[in-house]
Amino acid sequence: MIVCDIFASRYKNEMYLYVVRAEGTERVPEELLQRLGELRLVTTLLLKHDLKLARADVVEVLRRLDQQGYYLQMPPSPYATDRDTAEAARA
Repeated sequence: MIVCDIFASRYKNEMYLYVVRAEGTERVPEELLQRLGELRLVTTLLLKHDLKLARADVVEVLRRLDQQGYYLQMPPSPYATDRDTAEAARA
């Protein structure tokens, strides 16, 4: 289990940065922080392997948080179909 803060970029619509709360953004590369611009805290979650996330695989998020200290959730593809969205929600 990891306590995770999720930030939204004010400049990149639907892009979210997940970080370990105890570390904040200290392990996030400076170049990425500059590209994201000002960050706004959206929520804080207790991430567990059995938690369902809307557009990310929690196991992958936990792995990235452990290995690199952050997880960057990209915006959905503008070419995603309704079927892609439905499959992602079931995953």
